[in-house]
Amino acid sequence: MDLTLLPTFVAFAETLSFTRAAERVHLSQPAVHLHVKKLEEELGVSLYRRVGRGLELTRDGVSLSR
Repeated sequence: MDLTLLPTFVAFAETLSFTRAAERVHLSQPAVHLHVKKLEEELGVSLYRRVGRGLELTRDGVSLSR
């Protein structure tokens, strides 16, 4: 697993926003989305899902964020 992706995921998990996570880790919003997507691919699980207009962590996302 690429451990450099974890700080980006943690920022995303805490904010549930790609934009706010990007501000925290000083990356662009598309870069944060790509980091989370790469992490999902490496782990073979979904880490978040869309719920209406918002986002929520999946069970796997919650486990990883702890």
